[in-house]
Amino acid sequence: MSHQTAPPHGVGPRSFPLEPTPIHVPDEVLVDLRRRLDLTRWPVDVGNEDGYYGVDRSYLQELVDYWRTAYDWRKAEAAINAYEHYRVEVEGVPVHFMRRPGVGHHPTPLILTHGWPWTFWHWSKVIDPLADPGAHGGDPAEAFDVIVPSFPGFGFSTPLLSNPDMNFWKVADLWHTLMTETLGFEKYAAAGCDVGALVTGQLGHKYADELYGIHIGSGQKLTLFEGDRAWDLSGGRPIPDGLPGDIHARIVTLEKRFAVHLAAHVLDPGTLAFGLSDSPAGMLAWMLRRWATWSDNGGDIETVFSKDDLLTHAVISWATNSIGSSIRTYANNNRYPWTPSHDRQPAIEAPTGITFVGYENPPGVSTDRRVQHFLESDRAAWYNHVNLNVHDHGGHFIPWEIPDQWVDDLRRTFRGRR
Repeated sequence: MSHQTAPPHGVGPRSFPLEPTPIHVPDEVLVDLRRRLDLTRWPVDVGNEDGYYGVDRSYLQELVDYWRTAYDWRKAEAAINAYEHYRVEVEGVPVHFMRRPGVGHHPTPLILTHGWPWTFWHWSKVIDPLADPGAHGGDPAEAFDVIVPSFPGFGFSTPLLSNPDMNFWKVADLWHTLMTETLGFEKYAAAGCDVGALVTGQLGHKYADELYGIHIGSGQKLTLFEGDRAWDLSGGRPIPDGLPGDIHARIVTLEKRFAVHLAAHVLDPGTLAFGLSDSPAGMLAWMLRRWATWSDNGGDIETVFSKDDLLTHAVISWATNSIGSSIRTYANNNRYPWTPSHDRQPAIEAPTGITFVGYENPPGVSTDRRVQHFLESDRAAWYNHVNLNVHDHGGHFIPWEIPDQWVDDLRRTFRGRR
């Protein structure tokens, strides 16, 4: 691991202490991928036109055919390499990150953390306006030096040969070392979504004094994955009797949306990994189901993700053989429970901004009541919340689906704090 340091933020110009290394997927990996796609054995999928049993074969087959015959990874790779890429070891863990240097005088360092089935590239729509706000209708004084790592065990932050126990709070320790020791920042900002929001929340809990603040999607407790039934969103509780029909239906819809991957990833990720690591079509099907049901797409996934977008994210997972280690993090979040670093309240002391989206409204809660619902919940007391936002549109992949709103929300969180 590099321990070069440079003048911290706010102490004159600094040079970046690492040399970039563009990403590159070897030709032989792409040849093998094509061969496996050509040899895909398709299951019988009669009676699944409505998607009741899972991903519809007709669309998946269309997508796989496009992957085989038209998708151009080298074009995507070139677009990704328009940004700086680095590979380092942090406490023995391989870490890849993408960087967009901030434009202007003393940009604030910002680390963005993704979740599953995300990749670092899910942040690509917000990187430029965050780094160069002056070129995107913003205030040049609000520029960030944007650091976008691949979550350990995901994509190019692999292989995890000696760190099979990686989970969200261990990643937070790695990120803090990356930002303060490897990159030499004295103080920094952090943001994240999905499990990346838990990493970011842990940074705001354990390292609040060294952060300007945090901005996250949703606002979960850091104990989210604890307990004997962490794989069950309901905690084993039945749906109460007597609920209005629309609220009952909403509960069922939300549980169906998230129950399958939670159960499989928490309880049996290693078994699932054998199939997903061997079949690119199978891996794509598993991830596609989440992209399709978690995004606010009105029933047409290509209104959110084009075929090229879907396959770029898929290749990042396939080419690095990282699907197994990426899903194992769920089990590790449960197997190695979070332990508080202090007993002060709120547990997450760093100033916190949160972005909520209507597609993930709790049952019976309208968008205009979402913030109040959060404030009345037992989650609000976890955070030193300073900027709460809600948007009618947008699903689980907030910075990809509503990038302009995400950027505006994040800027407000850090305004006057750096």
